This record gives sequence, C-alpha cells and structure tokens, in this order.
Amino acid sequence: MNKVKSFWLCTVIMLVMVSVLSGCGVYSASSGRVDENIKRVYVDYFENLTPQPNIGVDLTDEVISAIQQDNTLKVVDEESADSIITGRVTLYNLQEQFARQDLTVTEYKVQIAVVLTFTLKDTGETLFENKKFTGTGNYVLDDPQGSSEESARTEAAQEIVRDILAQVVEDW
Repeated sequence: MNKVKSFWLCTVIMLVMVSVLSGCGVYSASSGRVDENIKRVYVDYFENLTPQPNIGVDLTDEVISAIQQDNTLKVVDEESADSIITGRVTLYNLQEQFARQDLTVTEYKVQIAVVLTFTLKDTGETLFENKKFTGTGNYVLDDPQGSSEESARTEAAQEIVRDILAQVVEDW
C-alpha cells in the first residue's frame, strides 16, 4: 500500500514540475520591440503640406505626448537619440458626409494623412519608410452635443497617433 501511495505522490510531483517548468518557457519579459537597444527617439516636427495652419506642429506634439505616456521609448533631442521619426502631413480634407433631401449638408468628415519614416540613427537603416497613416473624424452641424470641425480633427488625429504608436513601439 505504501508503494502505491509513493508512486502516485511521485507522479503528482512530476506533473506539477513539468507544468511549472513548461510554463516558464513561454513567459518573456520582452516589450515586443524587435531591437531592445533602441531606447531614445527624436521626433522631428512634421512638415505641413496642407493649407490647414499648424497641423504639422499639432500632430507632432500629439505623437511626442503619446510616446512619452507609453514610456517604452524616451523622447530626446536629436543628438541624444538612437532613432529618428520624420514626416509630413500630406492631407487635410473636409468632405460632406451626409445631406438632407433638400441637399443641405448635415454632417462633415475630416480626413488627415501623414507619411512617416522611422530611422536608426547610427546605421541609417529605416524601420519603415514613407509609411502612410490616416485618420478620420465626423461632426454634425448644429450638434446639440457640441461636435465641431475641431472635435472631428482631434478624433482623426487621435486615430493617427494610436496607429503611429502601435507601429513605432510594437511592430518594428
């Protein structure tokens, strides 16, 4: 009877050990970045190729803020950086989205596009080049909830910033 208990006890201990050890092999403390040596980034102000004033500066500031909040990379000056993000705002479009039967426009769509390049400073290698990011936001005229072109622009910019952050921090 003692041999049977010993056998089952050993079997249970072995199963627990195998489960614990195999679980440790799956875990990784990595942030998901391809190159863990890249810790600092410089974000150059985006060139504005649209007639919309200040949009390049505004989008750059939002990207910098998002990277700082994410805290995976540290935003620094160009001299201290391991990597550099450069880009340009290529589109700001205000488009009629919906109209009533009398052709009075009731809703507009704001669309913004930027093209970015992410480069390793030391080697000049591009992690992505001329990658396009777009965002859209809608607003209703005479909206009692207060939507406006500015709120639609903010919505479009937030979409772009989320996509840029995902590409820069997670996918490279």
